Amino acid sequence: MNILGIDIGGTGVKGALVNATTGELISERERIDTPKPATPTAVIEVVQRLVRRFDYQGLLGVGYPGVIMAGHTMTAANLDAGWVEFSAAAAIQQATGLSTTLVNDADAAGIAEMRFGAGQSVNGVVMVFTLGTGIGSALFVDGKLVPNTELGHVFLRNQVIDAEKFTSERARIEENLKWKEWSERLDEYLHLMEDLFWPNLIIIGGGASKDHDKFIPRLTLRTKVVPAELRNEAGIIGAAMAVISEQ
Repeated sequence: MNILGIDIGGTGVKGALVNATTGELISERERIDTPKPATPTAVIEVVQRLVRRFDYQGLLGVGYPGVIMAGHTMTAANLDAGWVEFSAAAAIQQATGLSTTLVNDADAAGIAEMRFGAGQSVNGVVMVFTLGTGIGSALFVDGKLVPNTELGHVFLRNQVIDAEKFTSERARIEENLKWKEWSERLDEYLHLMEDLFWPNLIIIGGGASKDHDKFIPRLTLRTKVVPAELRNEAGIIGAAMAVISEQ
């Protein structure tokens, strides 16, 4: 079943046609910069542009960087505050004319990795972290998703530093951190996650995953840490897969 998956991010909105039963992209990935300010109207216009680029008619899967409840976006850490408690699935469906499934972007990436990537056949607790504009998290227990964990917003350093602002890929770039220094920050954050959840496996995805060889070997966790096999395409694939799970 071929489905258009769209991944809304803090810096870019990406889309591709996906074979949702095999996890393969069957088109080139298209990317459009996230508008600033990233209001619902502006971002949904970008989603419309992607739908038109693919000349697509069918079911639509959309990943969003925040909590999703019953088709509403409840948080907006890296987008405009207008997304808070916004009926996003209905608004996208109205704008595109396509039946829309909305899912948390990190949950989408995790779903894809568990089905087609590094989490295949792994039991117990698996944690997926997407490191990009922010930090997305997905938590699985024996393959079952615990949705909307939002673990990028825990606090570090005596509860005074938001982990996302300290440890994201954006923080590394904006502060011009060397890999060693940034790896130490990531190590601190993941040690906290490890101590709270005792995972069997940690998967690192998002934009930072393309440079995994520069930081994963520096980590000192007892848990095995691996890069996402689907890299930064996992969110697109998982958004398309979420459509199938709703049918």
